[in-house]
Amino acid sequence: QVQLVESGGGSVLAGGSLRVSCVASGRIYSYKYMAWFRQSPGKEREEVAVISTMSGGTIYADSVKGRFTVSHINAENTLYLDMKSLNPEDTAIYYCAAARTIDNWPSSRDFQYWGQGTQVTVSS
Repeated sequence: QVQLVESGGGSVLAGGSLRVSCVASGRIYSYKYMAWFRQSPGKEREEVAVISTMSGGTIYADSVKGRFTVSHINAENTLYLDMKSLNPEDTAIYYCAAARTIDNWPSSRDFQYWGQGTQVTVSS
């Protein structure tokens, strides 16, 4: 079993920055990929970014490239998402997730474990 707990969401004005975190516990060692997804009201869940916890390699959605940075600290079992130049379209619940493989990225189908989500609200 793996537990994922997000934190750090909140409200920010457009153009601002925010960091969200996700602490993993349990048998996380077999899950080599961790990712952020988000879901806005009335929209489907979409991928944000994924990172290999082994190599540090990353993939970003086009909508966040150059603005968001995903990172992972193995010693802390913590996943971060640093967001800058936020705009109202970034408003969503942000979820972290863990997977053994990402053969189907950007689909979420490979991700077996999910956190409860943290709300990010960007106002203009």
